Amino acid sequence: MKLVYKYLLNQFLSTMLSLFFTLFVIVSIVFFIQLAKITSYIEISFFELLKLYIYLLPKTLAFTLPISFFIALTLSFYRLSRENESTVLFALSITPKMIASFFVKIAALVSAFMLIIVLIFIPISFELFDNFVDYKKISAKISIKTGEFGQRYGEWLVFIDNKNSEDIYQNIIMYHPKKKPQDKEQVILAKEGRLETNEGVIAFKLSEGKAYEIKEKNWHISSFRNLLIKSKLSSKELNTKSFYNYWNDITSSKEKAKEFVIYVLIALFPLASVLFALSFGIVTYRYEKGFAYFGIFAVIFAYFSLLISFYNPPFVAVGSIFMIFFLASSIYFKIKITSKY
Repeated sequence: MKLVYKYLLNQFLSTMLSLFFTLFVIVSIVFFIQLAKITSYIEISFFELLKLYIYLLPKTLAFTLPISFFIALTLSFYRLSRENESTVLFALSITPKMIASFFVKIAALVSAFMLIIVLIFIPISFELFDNFVDYKKISAKISIKTGEFGQRYGEWLVFIDNKNSEDIYQNIIMYHPKKKPQDKEQVILAKEGRLETNEGVIAFKLSEGKAYEIKEKNWHISSFRNLLIKSKLSSKELNTKSFYNYWNDITSSKEKAKEFVIYVLIALFPLASVLFALSFGIVTYRYEKGFAYFGIFAVIFAYFSLLISFYNPPFVAVGSIFMIFFLASSIYFKIKITSKY
């Protein structure tokens, strides 16, 4: 019996892996095109582009693995039926119920894994992605080039002599003119500095320098090891929320409720559709050709139409759509397969 299950699993995995990697590459290309659009308003390096792509990996996995599982299971059993191997299995007392029980367990493991991805890793990756893009937008507004006069950082005029490979500015001169007669002119000379984010505010962190305050004929000179000059340009909250805080408002936000329903139901798709896959794949090829390809399209179309149409209240929508499909697949499997074999 173990050898039979191992054989079936190998047949399924051979189809699954080839299909999964094909879909994964296609979806990755689509996401790369979307990422390329970001470069129209922010400047990012090739490695930063790869970093953004890594943030999108959980989303890519969510849109490829569940669908690949369903299609691969259908096609692998359809191939076995076409080669009359499924008939041989039934002749060896391997019943469809035994096969179904085996693959339902696998589907449950896949769905459990996908629930971890969509409920934990996708929220974190979305937060990291948005924070990175937001930081880049703000940084672009205060981008400072070396060797150029007349550049501004907030209300400061800035001149920078050099910048090393680690994005650290060197030999910095900053001048703050007085706007009112009672104000002080300020000059800062620093050996090094870099742009950082401090509590959602872009700040210029200076190291090893001196600050001069000039008011009429009075001068005040002070030395510093580290000096933080904040900009008025601030980004949204750059702290990454925990995944449970990310989903905290699904009952009050329609957008978040829809997102929750879509991703959770996509994660549950392998378990909801596993019996449909076996029903379409197992045929007596000598007497019937089956309709595996039409069945694949019909199930995917019906399932995804429901999950994007009904999302409120979210928990009821998830439970109802999943149970409808799982029960429908169980009834269909019983009528089409177990009543015949």
